[in-house]
Amino acid sequence: MRKHPTVPAAVLATVLALGACSSGGGSGGSGGSASPPPGPSAPAGSVRPVATDLEVPWAVAFLPGGDALVTERQSARLLRVAPSGETSAVATVPGVDPLGEGGLLGVAVSPAFDDDRLVYLYYTAADDNRVVRAAYDGRRLGDPQPVVTGIPKGSNHNGGRLAFGPDGMLYVTTGEVGDPSLAQDRDSLGGKILRVTPEGAPAPGNPFGNRVWSYGHRNVQGIAWDDRNRLYATEFGQNEFDEVNLIEKGGNYGWPEVEGEGSPDDEFVDPLVTWTTDEASPSGLAYANGSLWAAALAGERLWEVPLADGGAGEPRARLRGEYGRLRAAVRAPDGTLWVTTSNRDGRGDPADSDDRILTVPLP
Repeated sequence: MRKHPTVPAAVLATVLALGACSSGGGSGGSGGSASPPPGPSAPAGSVRPVATDLEVPWAVAFLPGGDALVTERQSARLLRVAPSGETSAVATVPGVDPLGEGGLLGVAVSPAFDDDRLVYLYYTAADDNRVVRAAYDGRRLGDPQPVVTGIPKGSNHNGGRLAFGPDGMLYVTTGEVGDPSLAQDRDSLGGKILRVTPEGAPAPGNPFGNRVWSYGHRNVQGIAWDDRNRLYATEFGQNEFDEVNLIEKGGNYGWPEVEGEGSPDDEFVDPLVTWTTDEASPSGLAYANGSLWAAALAGERLWEVPLADGGAGEPRARLRGEYGRLRAAVRAPDGTLWVTTSNRDGRGDPADSDDRILTVPLP
């Protein structure tokens, strides 16, 4: 990892507001920053839109029957989208206060949904970022009840991804909201991956006796598990390197002391993969067919990262420049990926049909 000088919070916030947080990208293999061959895009005509004319779709979670719940960041709408493309509004989630990169962000469906009917949401409220849950009977969403509150909020670096792990615990990604010191403070919920029970309590076995699972993160917006139940996360860099990390219990991922790899200090966990920040800004993350699939915003591509023996092969760029900014990547029940565009978030160049959910066949 590369050492960085301390940056005053006010200066850092100004820099981030100018777009550093979402201007990353890139190529590079395991820990490298040299650009590899891009690799082929998906075959022409194989990618098709599932839904169009959406407003900054941020997260996708599938219901047991195969339909998906989709959040819209700015409108605070929760949508239901069928594989056929039929789209309906479930609810406008109350209490959402969209600001910059904040708004209605993550969504997760309870692993016991057939019994408890619970849906989990991460959103920016008036005073914090928070996780709530509400019953969904297939027609309407019940009143949201708090699960985790007091997550720091800001105009950027709000994290926001939700996912239930193989252990049945809820994992929550957060950002340091432009205050890098929060990432190293294990008593803060900012700049962390949290692991909580479905009720929001610290999960049994957490390393520090609180909700924190890993720390030293700048802004995590993607998590996924491989078929050996190993957890991976995407990480937005500042000016040099975006990352994919293999997440260890209690691991310190270095921000703001380091960005990228190469640190001689064993205190920090080196990333599995790095990219230069003009080719990634990696947000959503999925695992399928032996690879991680990272949706890139500024990089405007879908990165395939092959995994083998706990390491990573050379990333391959898919869909480069074909659909603009890509935000979410989720494996669908039919074995394809659902990928959302984010061209109406104020940083893209939207097409007439944007924003879209795309179905992407896997090689």
